[in-house]
Amino acid sequence: MPKPATDSKPRGALADLLAPYARRVEKALKRLLAEPQTPPELAEAMRYCALGGGKRLRPALVFMAAEATGDGTADELADRAAAAVELVHCYSLAHDDLPAMDNDSLRRGRPTAHVKFGEAMAILAGDALLTRAFGVLAEPGDGRCASLAAELARGAGAAGMIAGQAADMDLCLLPAGEAGLRFIHARKTAALLRAAARMGAICSRASEAELAAVGEHAESLGLAFQLIDDTLDVTGTAEQLGKTPGKDARAGKRTSLSEVGLKRAGELSAELTRRAIRSLEPLGERGRKLERLADLLGQRRH
Repeated sequence: MPKPATDSKPRGALADLLAPYARRVEKALKRLLAEPQTPPELAEAMRYCALGGGKRLRPALVFMAAEATGDGTADELADRAAAAVELVHCYSLAHDDLPAMDNDSLRRGRPTAHVKFGEAMAILAGDALLTRAFGVLAEPGDGRCASLAAELARGAGAAGMIAGQAADMDLCLLPAGEAGLRFIHARKTAALLRAAARMGAICSRASEAELAAVGEHAESLGLAFQLIDDTLDVTGTAEQLGKTPGKDARAGKRTSLSEVGLKRAGELSAELTRRAIRSLEPLGERGRKLERLADLLGQRRH
C-alpha cells in the first residue's frame, strides 16, 4: 500500500491530477453536447449546466480506469463514455437544485440553472442532458456501446442515483444511523462513480476481475467522498465549496453528522479510503494513479 500523500496543499494536488482529464472531457462535451436543430435557448441552458466547471471527477474515473486496465492510449469511445457520465451528473445537479428538491441558488460558484433560466427551462435542460448522454453512447455503433449504456443506466436509474435522491428527500423508509446513511450514499453518490469506473474498464475491454477491482474501488471512493462532503457542508464556506453551505442541516436532512457524528464520519471515510486502495491490488502498478486519487480525495478539506 502506498504511503499517504504528503502534499501541503491537497486541493492543489487533486486539481493537478484531475486537470488533464477535465480538459479532455470539456473538449468532448463541447463537441458532443447539442444535437443539430436544438433550439438556441435550450442549447444555451444545456451548455450552462454542462460546461460550468467542477472537478470532473466522474469523467476522470472513466479515463483512469481505462488507463489502468488497458494500454493507456486515447480512445474515442472513452471520450464518449466520460462525456455521457458527466452529462448525467450535470442533469442531476440541475434537477437537485430545483425548489422542489434542494432549492439551492448557488452551484459551482454561479447561479443555479433555475435561477438563471427559470424552473421550466432548468427541468427541460436536465431532461435534454440525460437523453443526450445515451445518444452519445449509442452513436458509434461499437459492440461495447450496449454494455456502456446498461452500466450507466444502472448507476443513474431507479436502483442507483435516483433511489439515493428519493431516500435523501425522505420519500422512502430507511433505518436510522449508519445503515440508512449508507443506503443514501451508496446510491446517490457511489453508484454513478462505480458506473464511471466500470465504463472506463469496458472501453479498454477489461477482464471481469479488472472490472470488479475498479468498480469496488470507485464505490468505496464514493462512500468516502460523500462522508467528507457532508462534513465540508458544515465546516466550509460558500467561496470554498462553490455552493451554499449548511443547507442540508437546516433542511433536517440525514447527513453524516446527524446520523453518526463528526468523529465516526472521519473514521468511516478513512476506512473506506483504505478499502478503495486495497481493492486495486489486482492491478499492481497500473492502479497507482487511482490510488493517488483516493489518497487526495481522502485529504480533501474544501
